[in-house]
Amino acid sequence: MESALKPFRVLAYVVGVMLLVLCVGMVLRYGFDLPGLSKVIAPIHGGLYMLYLVAVMNLGMKARWSWPYMLGVMLGGTVPFLSFYVERRVTQRVAAPAEA
Repeated sequence: MESALKPFRVLAYVVGVMLLVLCVGMVLRYGFDLPGLSKVIAPIHGGLYMLYLVAVMNLGMKARWSWPYMLGVMLGGTVPFLSFYVERRVTQRVAAPAEA
């Protein structure tokens, strides 16, 4: 399960940071009429989010999560700062049985 946890953790942080950068880009685009940053960051974040979804599916299948829990973890990459919280909770949940 450790082989699935590491990519999930990395992608959770990367997607979280990219989402924050995208939020800044959207403020610049719609608040100050500067679309450059959001035009570059939006497709990058979208691609990375797809990889995040694959990593969640991989980890969820190996950890035998329920579908509602897996969907909740997937949605963690859509709300700013939530992916950091979700990553921490998932890591604790996956590491707890391994330590016992």
